[in-house]
Amino acid sequence: MSRYCSECGKSRKACICPWIESLSSNVELVILQHTSEQHRPMGTARILSLSLSSCRCWVGEDFSQHTALNALLREPDVDHYLLYPAPNSVSIETLSSTQFTGRRQRVILLDGTWKKAYKMWQLATNLHSIPSIHLPEHLQGEYRIRKAPNENSLSTVEAGYHLLSLLEPQRNFSPLLTPFRKMIDFQIAHMPDGVYQNNYLKQ
Repeated sequence: MSRYCSECGKSRKACICPWIESLSSNVELVILQHTSEQHRPMGTARILSLSLSSCRCWVGEDFSQHTALNALLREPDVDHYLLYPAPNSVSIETLSSTQFTGRRQRVILLDGTWKKAYKMWQLATNLHSIPSIHLPEHLQGEYRIRKAPNENSLSTVEAGYHLLSLLEPQRNFSPLLTPFRKMIDFQIAHMPDGVYQNNYLKQ
């Protein structure tokens, strides 16, 4: 028997599958995951792809010639957006007040560190013509065991949760955060004494 769960990819003792809940969403998500994130034990993109049937995840760095992605981008009657704070990005709150009439909505997320996400965006010239959107700046992440550049840095699953909650306020996407929180609690519980307090708690 493998030491790792075939579904969530985490070690069996850290498996988060019991807390994964199938959710439906009218907004489709496409996650472009940097290769360095694929096997990270604390990665969160997998939570989105396991929970949402309308979510796709592809791994790479340069997606400019990605056949499947480019096929999606050519689909008619689909509004595409890139969740990325490009200089010309607009707040997602602007979109959430828009009435969608008969067109599908698809949002592309970049899964990687800020530096690697920037490189992915630079290389993926096929995404440069897609409207860029960003989340409200007041949101704060719960990734308590990750060093982040600022307090409102969000994990990929948190970004997906806030994105969907703003675009589809009539639906409850809070179950996306349950396996995320359980994962963090498990890691903290298995840290040597004092590591979490000394390295992650604010003084």
